[in-house]
Amino acid sequence: MYPTISDLLKDIFGFYLPLPIQSFGFMLALSFLAAAYTLKLELQRKEQGGLLRPIIQKVMKGERAKPMELISSFLIGFVLGYKLVYAFLNYSLFVEDTQAILLSTDGNWPAGLVLGGWMAWMLYREKEKEKLATPQLITQQLHPFEMVSSITIVAAVSGILGAKIFHNLENLDDFARDPIDALISFSGLTMYGGLIVGTIAVMRYGYKLGIPPLVLADATAPGLMLAYGTGRLGCQISGDGDWGIVNLSQKPGWLSWAPDWVWAYNYPNNVINEGIPIPGCEGAHCYMLPDAVFPTPLYEAIACIGLFFVLWMLRKRLKHTGQVFFLYLLLNGTERFFIEKIRVNNKFDLLGMQVTQAEVIASLLFITGLTGWWLSSSGRFNPRANES
Repeated sequence: MYPTISDLLKDIFGFYLPLPIQSFGFMLALSFLAAAYTLKLELQRKEQGGLLRPIIQKVMKGERAKPMELISSFLIGFVLGYKLVYAFLNYSLFVEDTQAILLSTDGNWPAGLVLGGWMAWMLYREKEKEKLATPQLITQQLHPFEMVSSITIVAAVSGILGAKIFHNLENLDDFARDPIDALISFSGLTMYGGLIVGTIAVMRYGYKLGIPPLVLADATAPGLMLAYGTGRLGCQISGDGDWGIVNLSQKPGWLSWAPDWVWAYNYPNNVINEGIPIPGCEGAHCYMLPDAVFPTPLYEAIACIGLFFVLWMLRKRLKHTGQVFFLYLLLNGTERFFIEKIRVNNKFDLLGMQVTQAEVIASLLFITGLTGWWLSSSGRFNPRANES
C-alpha cells in the first residue's frame, strides 16, 4: 500500500521525496478533474446540438470594491498565509501529519496578515482601474461549458459533505464516541452519500443557471462513473478500510494469470493502521490485516472505469433526454448491490432481512433508473436535439 504519494515514488524510483500529499486525496482530486473534463466536453457537444443555450447574466460594471468583497479577499489571503507559511516552516511535521497541521489552530500570524492585506489591496486596485463615473448594468453571455469550474466546486464541496454525513449516519457509535474527529477527519467517506448530495446540489445549481436538469444529468453521468472508479483506485492504493470480507479460499483456476493479491490481499502498510504489526517495519504505516480479504476497491475500480467507456460510447446513440443518466443509475446500482455481498459493512434489520445502507441505496438507484429509463424511452421527457 502507498498511504502517501511519497511512498509510491519511493517504490518506483528508489528514493524518498517528502511530500504532504495523501494518496487517497490525490486520487480524489484526479476524480473531480476527470469528471470536470468529460462534463465540459459533453456541455460543448450539447450546446452545438441545440440542447443548451448560452446563459444570460446581468452584472454591474464599474462599481467600487464593496466592503464584503474586501473582507472576503482578506480572509482568504489570511487563512492561506497563516497556514501555508506555518506548514513551510514546519515542513517535516506537515509531511508526517498533514491533517493535524491543517485542522489545528496553529499558524503564522504575520504571514496571514501580510497575505490577507495584499490580496485585499490587489482587489481594491483592480476595481479602481475598472471604476466608471456612473456604474452600468450590462448583460453578458456565458456558455454552459464555461461554468464547469463552478459546477465542479459545488460538486466537490457538497459531495464531500454528503459523504461525511452518510458515513456518520452509518457509524453512529463512532460518531458518538468522538464527534469532532468524525466530522473533521479526512478519513471516513461514504461514496453514495457524496453521490446523492452532490447530484442534488449540482442539479439545483444548474437549474438556477437555466440548464435543464435532465440535460445536465446526462452530461454528468459518464464523468460520475469515471470519478467513482478512479476514487476507488484511491481506496485500493491507500488501503483506507473499504475492503472486502476475509477470503481464505484458494484462487480459482480461471484467475491463474493474475497476481495472488487480485484474489485475496492483506493490505500491508494501509493508511488507517488496521491489523497486526508488520515484522521489521519502521514508520507511520506498519500494519497489515491478519487475514487476506477480497480487494473490493480494485474490483469496483475496474468495473466502473469499464462502465464509463460503455456510457461514453452509448451517449450519442441514446435518443431521448435522460436515458444516459438513468442507464448510469441502473449500472451503478447493479454494480454496488452485488459488490456489497463481499464487502465489509455495517448491517441493519429491514423487514426481517440483514442489509447494508449501500444495498438499500443501490436498490433505490436501480428502481429509479429502471423507472426513469422507461419514462424517457416512452417519450415522457423532451426528446433530444440532433446531437453529433
